[in-house]
Amino acid sequence: MSIAFDQPALSALSKAPSNPLRGRARSLASYLQAAPLALILGFFLLLPLVMIVVVSFWDYDFAQMYPDFVTFNYSETLTSWVTWKTYLNTLKYAALVWILTTTIGFTVAYFLAFHIRTTAMQTVLFLVCTVPFLTSNIIRMISWIPVLGRNGLINSSLIESGLVASPVEWLLYSDFAVVLAMVHLYTLFMVTPIFNTLMRIDRALIEAARDAGASGPQILWNVVLPLAKPGIAIGTIFVVTLVMADFSTVQVMSGGQSASVALMMKNQMSLLQYPAAAANAVVLLLLVLVMVGALLRIVDIRKEL
Repeated sequence: MSIAFDQPALSALSKAPSNPLRGRARSLASYLQAAPLALILGFFLLLPLVMIVVVSFWDYDFAQMYPDFVTFNYSETLTSWVTWKTYLNTLKYAALVWILTTTIGFTVAYFLAFHIRTTAMQTVLFLVCTVPFLTSNIIRMISWIPVLGRNGLINSSLIESGLVASPVEWLLYSDFAVVLAMVHLYTLFMVTPIFNTLMRIDRALIEAARDAGASGPQILWNVVLPLAKPGIAIGTIFVVTLVMADFSTVQVMSGGQSASVALMMKNQMSLLQYPAAAANAVVLLLLVLVMVGALLRIVDIRKEL
C-alpha cells in the first residue's frame, strides 16, 4: 500500500514546474558568459565586414570616396574578362598548392604518427617542422630568390655539372616560383590538422584490418584515409584561404608577371580605389565561403573541433 501511495506523489513532484526565477538566472548567466566573446567578434569581425560591404557601394574618383549607393563596382568586377582571368589564376594557385601541400602534409603526418614509436620523438620531429615558422613569411619567401635566380644555387649547379648550357629562366619570376614559395609557406597548416587526426585513430582498427588480410595500401586507402578526412578538410580550409588572400608572394616571386585577386585589391587600394577593392573583397569572400560550405557538406569536421 505504501508503494501505491508513494508513486502518485513522486509523479506529481516530477511534473511540478521548476522555479522560473532560477531558470531566468541561469539564462542570464549564460548570456553574460558569452557576451565578451560576442563583443570581440562583433567589433573585430562583424563590424569590419559590414563596413566593407557598405563601402563597396560607394562612389569614388582619383582623390576620395563619396558615400552613395552605386553598383558599378560590382558590375565592373563581374563583367571584366581581365578580372575573371585574375580569379581563375588565383584558383589555379589554390588548386596547385592544395594538391602539393596535401600530398606532402599527409606524407609527413603519416610518418610521424605511424612510423615514430615514441611520443617524445614525435614531439621533437614535429617541432623541427615548425622551426622555419619562427621567421617571417617575407624572409622565408625571399630566401628562394638566391636559390632560383639566374646566378643562383640551382642554375650554377646545373651549369657546372654540364646538364644545361645556359641558366634556366623559368625557375624564378614565374608561376613555378609562386607555387613553390606558397607550398613552403603553408605546408605546416596541412601537416598539423592531419597529424592531430591520425594520432586519434585507434590502432586496433589497423591491427584488425591487418589480421583480416588487408595489405598496406589497402589499409591506407580503406582505413587511414577515410578517418583522416576531417584533418584534411581543416588543412584545406587553412591553405585555400591563405592562398586566396596572399598578394606578397605573387608580387615578389612572379616579378610582377602574374596576378591574383589579393594583389589586384592591393593595387586598387594603392590607387585610392577603395570601393572597387571592397567589391572585390566581398566577391572573394563569397567565393571562399562557397568553397568552404561545399567542403563542409562533404566532410564533417565537428568531431575535430
